[in-house]
Amino acid sequence: MSSLEVALIMVAALAAGAAGGATARSSDGVAIRFQVSGQAEPTLVLVHGWAFDHHVWDGQVPSLSARHRVVALDLAGHGESGGSRVAWTMAAFGEDVKAVVEAAAAKQVVLVGHSMGGPVVLEAARRMPERVKGIVLVDTLLDVEERTPAAEVEAFARQLEADYKTVVAQMSGNYLFAAATPAAVRERVLAQATALPAGVSVAVLRQAWAYDPVPALREIHAPVRAVNADKFPTNVAANRRHMPGYEAIIVPGCGHYPMLEDPARFGPALDQAVAQVLAASR
Repeated sequence: MSSLEVALIMVAALAAGAAGGATARSSDGVAIRFQVSGQAEPTLVLVHGWAFDHHVWDGQVPSLSARHRVVALDLAGHGESGGSRVAWTMAAFGEDVKAVVEAAAAKQVVLVGHSMGGPVVLEAARRMPERVKGIVLVDTLLDVEERTPAAEVEAFARQLEADYKTVVAQMSGNYLFAAATPAAVRERVLAQATALPAGVSVAVLRQAWAYDPVPALREIHAPVRAVNADKFPTNVAANRRHMPGYEAIIVPGCGHYPMLEDPARFGPALDQAVAQVLAASR
């Protein structure tokens, strides 16, 4: 058997394993689970936010995979991935994404990050600039110049530690849901958030709230676009100071989960944003 035939068999085996779920190892050894569908390059890498997993993208993967190879992963501590991590930083999550991209043998990628997944894909992009063709942010980093004071972050984290379920419910009502957010989405978000171990959840949120995206953006030269809800305003002018050419497509009437709340509008908006970053990267 020739070396070419061996290589083809190995690629086929990788593809078959990924189709039913595959595992990468992050830089700290944590097992990171991911799914692969579709074939056409570049690969879209879908990164969920706090307390969710790759299933948050289930409504979009069939359509996306008709035109692209799609990788959807579970970050450490979420879904089917391992949870034995010491430091729950955005940088560590960025290593999760990098490990999956390498395990999937994706040469060129568009990183798509929702919520906390926004900082995560920035950290991933700065670790593999040669592979990243573009970045799509989904309802995240609405104003990259805005900072939450450290004292406020710590005060809120302490509230969560004192009464996790009650404070999560209050936080979700105030910040994550719109008036039109369907009851099923509200219930799903709260179920996901309260299923995450409180210690892990609070550690992750501390890091996400304290994250400063500007240092990563100084290193990233790939085009960035966004698909945002309109619950909170997007500061396009501020974001363009750090992401040249930045544009945001707004999905009206949604809370923080437009892919779940209004998939009929979100899907075409995501397609448009992906097309924009690919056009800008040429």
